[in-house]
Amino acid sequence: MRNKTVLLAILGIFAINISIIQAQEVDTTYWLKGGVTTLTFSQVNLTNWASGGNNNISMNGYFNVFANYTKAKVSWTNNLEMGYGVVKQGLDAAPQKTDDIIIATTQIGYKLRGEKLYWSSLLDFRTQFYQGIDAEGNVISDFMSPGYLLVATGLDWRPSPVLSVTYAPVTGKFTFVADQELANEGAFGVDEGKTSRAELGSFLKVKLQLDNVVKNVSIGSKLELFSNYLDNFGNVDVNWQNIVAMKVNSFLTVNWQTQLIYDDDIKIASGINLAGESIGSRPRTQFKSVFGVGLSFKFGDLK
Repeated sequence: MRNKTVLLAILGIFAINISIIQAQEVDTTYWLKGGVTTLTFSQVNLTNWASGGNNNISMNGYFNVFANYTKAKVSWTNNLEMGYGVVKQGLDAAPQKTDDIIIATTQIGYKLRGEKLYWSSLLDFRTQFYQGIDAEGNVISDFMSPGYLLVATGLDWRPSPVLSVTYAPVTGKFTFVADQELANEGAFGVDEGKTSRAELGSFLKVKLQLDNVVKNVSIGSKLELFSNYLDNFGNVDVNWQNIVAMKVNSFLTVNWQTQLIYDDDIKIASGINLAGESIGSRPRTQFKSVFGVGLSFKFGDLK
């Protein structure tokens, strides 16, 4: 019942803000739309290779599309990001997932003062396409297991075209675990047997985008922090993403992406001690690094 109450309250605040802003006249000529898609592929083939090793083949796909509206005091940004990657080691091994994301965000703001401060509301939804399997073959995640919905309202400060800081003192964070077996285990912070969890807290997002730091090299960084008012306030969930993109020519790019996550509601197996005993599961810092060379295509207003 508490989950539904928090969700309805936060969505109500979000809807009121959108209604106020949409009362402004909307003109389609003020839209900026476009996107980028990349495909990275690698292969290693060994025959009678004395130093050893395994044949492997890997592929990563990434798609990002946006539609942003700006006119007078109104700013509305929309973004959809999707990525999936697999690697296959050896002839008989099953493919393993290396990347799997679906992120949809919409943020609408109304200018309050000068050119830098906005009253803003944000909706952020995240999940994945397919099952995640651990080294022992157990299913540890799936589509909507977890699924995350963040609904926030607050202030958005844009001191320069490359930097924005959003602080939302009223934020609802909702975790969904549709897979009942995972829900029964209490995965991703839901109570055992429950399929959802609601949190009320504050949210801070800092976004930096630097293009042509040196010729044909851009750097993007996004830091997101959330603290729950109702449970262990002061304990902070962290999601920090970075990307360095180097443009070789019109189609060929080199990318390096990193992501650091810490969420004490997500328990990670700690492995085996020296005595061969299971240490159990506990919150741990998660880190991902992806380096790739591949084809990149831009469309829309990014051409």
